[in-house]
Amino acid sequence: LVLRTLLAFQESHYTQIRTHAHTHKHARTHTQTRTHTYTNTHAHTHTHTRAHTLTNTHTLAHTRAHTLRHTHAHTHTHSHGHTHAHAHTLTRAHAHANTLTHTRTHTHTGAHTHTRAHTLTHAHTHAH
Repeated sequence: LVLRTLLAFQESHYTQIRTHAHTHKHARTHTQTRTHTYTNTHAHTHTHTRAHTLTNTHTLAHTRAHTLRHTHAHTHTHSHGHTHAHAHTLTRAHAHANTLTHTRTHTHTGAHTHTRAHTLTHAHTHAH
């Protein structure tokens, strides 16, 4: 009875070792890694408009003096007996103003790229 029990224990222990080794020998692990990368490109265009106004005013003065043929004499008689005559002269001035306006436009374009990476990992374990 003791011998039979000992043989059974050895057989059982051998079977356990055998089963354990068999399991690890045929265990296969398949790991599949899938990486999905999503790229979102956002283009931001900034337009800066700078207006430079250069105003050049050229004044061309054409002065024509028309003197009256007949001088209008204003006689001012003062109490001390002196007479003063004043002559009037008509003056016509023509002014021409030329305005030059220069507008400069500066455009600044900046592209900002945002990249988002999503990693999806799928692990498949097949044990035989």
